[in-house]
Amino acid sequence: MATPPQFDKFKKYFSRKKPSIQEIVREPTAGGVVFRRNAKGQVEILLIQDAKDRWTIPKGHIEEGETAQQTAKREIGEEAGLVDTEVLGWLGKIHFRYRRVDKLVLMTTQIYLVRAQGDTNAIQKEEWMNGIKWFSFHDALDAIEYEDIGKLMLLAMKRIRQENL
Repeated sequence: MATPPQFDKFKKYFSRKKPSIQEIVREPTAGGVVFRRNAKGQVEILLIQDAKDRWTIPKGHIEEGETAQQTAKREIGEEAGLVDTEVLGWLGKIHFRYRRVDKLVLMTTQIYLVRAQGDTNAIQKEEWMNGIKWFSFHDALDAIEYEDIGKLMLLAMKRIRQENL
């Protein structure tokens, strides 16, 4: 029996099978909860907006011979244009899982607390990003798309307050 013509446009959504997972790939990454204090002394958090319009923190792949801390500093420089930064300590790690065609990618991201110094208004986004912006802490918490990063931001804020950073 032939498919009625009105259903032909939907067929592509149901007949396409995903290739089975052939390989598991581990990708170690690192990034930072980057903060500054504005003119009023309030804490602001830097977020980047990825190609899918999700707000997140600057992060990227750890290259050979690099420590996670070095990667976080390098990625913040590359993704935000902030080269004068100080890594103040490790906040924790988060795990992502996603599918890339026939691969299951297991990503582990080491997250650091990073203070932006110098001209913190001179932020520049990379071409692939949809945005980059300093947020008040509460607005950053609202904007962040990933719950586990949000939890580390709360930890970062607690540390900033306790240590008067």
